[in-house]
Amino acid sequence: MAAGVGSSSGDMLQGKALLDKARALSNRPEDQIARACGYVGPSGRVLRKSFYRALVAAKGYATPAGAPVAGSTSKGRQADFRTRVHGNGNLLIGNAYTRRLGLEPGQEFRIELHPDSGSIWLLPLEPGQAGSDAEPGCE
Repeated sequence: MAAGVGSSSGDMLQGKALLDKARALSNRPEDQIARACGYVGPSGRVLRKSFYRALVAAKGYATPAGAPVAGSTSKGRQADFRTRVHGNGNLLIGNAYTRRLGLEPGQEFRIELHPDSGSIWLLPLEPGQAGSDAEPGCE
Protein backbone atom coordinates (compact mmCIF):
# COMPACT_ATOMS: atom_id res chain seq x y z
CA MET A 1 0.00 0.00 0.00
CA ALA A 2 1.31 3.50 -0.81
CA ALA A 3 2.78 5.72 1.90
CA GLY A 4 0.22 7.91 3.64
CA VAL A 5 -2.73 5.70 2.71
CA GLY A 6 -4.61 4.00 5.54
CA SER A 7 -4.55 0.27 5.94
CA SER A 8 -6.08 -2.32 8.18
CA SER A 9 -3.11 -1.99 10.53
CA GLY A 10 -4.34 1.46 11.62
CA ASP A 11 -1.95 3.80 9.79
CA MET A 12 -2.67 7.49 10.31
CA LEU A 13 -3.29 9.29 7.05
CA GLN A 14 -1.16 12.35 6.33
CA GLY A 15 -0.80 15.01 3.65
CA LYS A 16 -3.04 14.91 0.59
CA ALA A 17 -4.54 11.52 1.54
CA LEU A 18 -5.66 12.97 4.91
CA LEU A 19 -7.14 16.10 3.32
CA ASP A 20 -8.98 14.07 0.66
CA LYS A 21 -10.47 11.64 3.20
CA ALA A 22 -11.45 14.43 5.61
CA ARG A 23 -13.05 16.40 2.75
CA ALA A 24 -15.00 13.32 1.61
CA LEU A 25 -16.35 12.81 5.15
CA SER A 26 -16.92 16.50 5.92
CA ASN A 27 -20.63 15.92 6.62
CA ARG A 28 -19.76 13.55 9.51
CA PRO A 29 -18.87 14.35 13.15
CA GLU A 30 -15.18 15.16 13.75
CA ASP A 31 -14.61 12.02 15.83
CA GLN A 32 -15.85 9.83 12.96
CA ILE A 33 -13.58 11.63 10.51
CA ALA A 34 -10.57 11.22 12.83
CA ARG A 35 -11.35 7.51 13.29
CA ALA A 36 -11.75 6.97 9.53
CA CYS A 37 -8.35 8.62 8.99
CA GLY A 38 -6.70 6.27 11.49
CA TYR A 39 -6.33 8.60 14.48
CA VAL A 40 -7.24 6.09 17.17
CA GLY A 41 -5.05 5.06 20.09
CA PRO A 42 -4.47 1.48 21.24
CA SER A 43 -7.31 1.84 23.78
CA GLY A 44 -9.74 2.97 21.08
CA ARG A 45 -9.64 6.62 22.15
CA VAL A 46 -9.74 9.20 19.34
CA LEU A 47 -6.41 11.06 19.06
CA ARG A 48 -7.91 14.49 18.37
CA LYS A 49 -4.79 16.54 18.97
CA SER A 50 -2.72 14.42 16.60
CA PHE A 51 -5.52 14.55 14.03
CA TYR A 52 -5.80 18.35 14.19
CA ARG A 53 -2.03 18.80 14.02
CA ALA A 54 -1.84 16.52 11.00
CA LEU A 55 -4.62 18.52 9.29
CA VAL A 56 -2.76 21.77 9.96
CA ALA A 57 0.49 20.30 8.61
CA ALA A 58 -1.32 18.88 5.55
CA LYS A 59 -2.68 22.34 4.80
CA GLY A 60 0.91 23.58 4.65
CA TYR A 61 1.08 25.52 7.89
CA ALA A 62 4.18 25.18 10.02
CA THR A 63 3.66 23.55 13.39
CA PRO A 64 5.52 24.87 16.43
CA ALA A 65 9.05 23.55 16.85
CA GLY A 66 9.10 20.47 19.02
CA ALA A 67 5.40 19.70 18.49
CA PRO A 68 5.01 16.05 17.57
CA VAL A 69 3.53 15.44 14.13
CA ALA A 70 1.18 12.56 13.40
CA GLY A 71 2.94 9.27 13.00
CA SER A 72 5.90 10.37 15.12
CA THR A 73 6.60 8.66 18.37
CA SER A 74 5.61 10.57 21.47
CA LYS A 75 5.24 9.55 25.06
CA GLY A 76 1.48 10.10 25.03
CA ARG A 77 -0.29 10.93 28.24
CA GLN A 78 2.08 11.36 31.15
CA ALA A 79 1.48 10.69 34.82
CA ASP A 80 1.36 13.97 36.71
CA PHE A 81 1.49 12.43 40.19
CA ARG A 82 -1.77 14.04 41.28
CA THR A 83 -5.21 12.67 42.04
CA ARG A 84 -8.34 13.88 43.79
CA VAL A 85 -11.04 12.39 45.94
CA HIS A 86 -14.08 11.58 43.82
CA GLY A 87 -17.63 12.58 44.77
CA ASN A 88 -18.30 9.10 46.14
CA GLY A 89 -15.25 9.34 48.43
CA ASN A 90 -13.03 7.04 46.38
CA LEU A 91 -9.41 7.87 45.69
CA LEU A 92 -8.19 6.44 42.39
CA ILE A 93 -4.60 5.54 41.60
CA GLY A 94 -4.35 5.07 37.85
CA ASN A 95 -2.57 2.35 35.92
CA ALA A 96 0.29 4.69 34.99
CA TYR A 97 1.43 4.47 38.61
CA THR A 98 0.70 0.81 39.22
CA ARG A 99 2.46 -0.11 35.98
CA ARG A 100 5.53 1.94 37.02
CA LEU A 101 5.71 -0.05 40.24
CA GLY A 102 5.21 -3.37 38.46
CA LEU A 103 2.01 -4.14 40.37
CA GLU A 104 -0.16 -6.98 39.14
CA PRO A 105 -3.96 -7.35 39.12
CA GLY A 106 -5.14 -9.10 42.27
CA GLN A 107 -2.12 -8.06 44.31
CA GLU A 108 -3.16 -7.12 47.86
CA PHE A 109 -1.99 -4.31 50.15
CA ARG A 110 -2.36 -3.25 53.73
CA ILE A 111 -3.39 0.40 54.05
CA GLU A 112 -1.70 2.55 56.67
CA LEU A 113 -3.08 6.00 57.41
CA HIS A 114 -0.75 8.66 58.78
CA PRO A 115 -3.00 11.50 59.98
CA ASP A 116 -0.08 13.63 61.17
CA SER A 117 1.29 13.93 57.62
CA GLY A 118 -1.98 13.29 55.78
CA SER A 119 -0.37 10.42 53.91
CA ILE A 120 -1.62 6.97 52.96
CA TRP A 121 0.82 4.08 52.66
CA LEU A 122 0.13 0.91 50.70
CA LEU A 123 2.17 -1.97 52.04
CA PRO A 124 2.26 -5.10 49.84
CA LEU A 125 1.03 -8.30 51.45
CA GLU A 126 2.75 -11.53 50.56
CA PRO A 127 0.46 -14.11 48.93
CA GLY A 128 -1.48 -15.86 51.69
CA GLN A 129 -0.50 -13.26 54.28
CA ALA A 130 -3.40 -12.04 56.41
CA GLY A 131 -3.72 -8.43 57.54
CA SER A 132 -2.54 -7.48 61.05
CA ASP A 133 -4.78 -7.65 64.10
CA ALA A 134 -4.35 -3.91 64.65
CA GLU A 135 -7.20 -1.57 63.77
CA PRO A 136 -7.15 -1.40 59.97
CA GLY A 137 -5.37 1.62 58.57
CA CYS A 138 -4.29 3.16 61.87
CA GLU A 139 -0.59 3.08 62.55
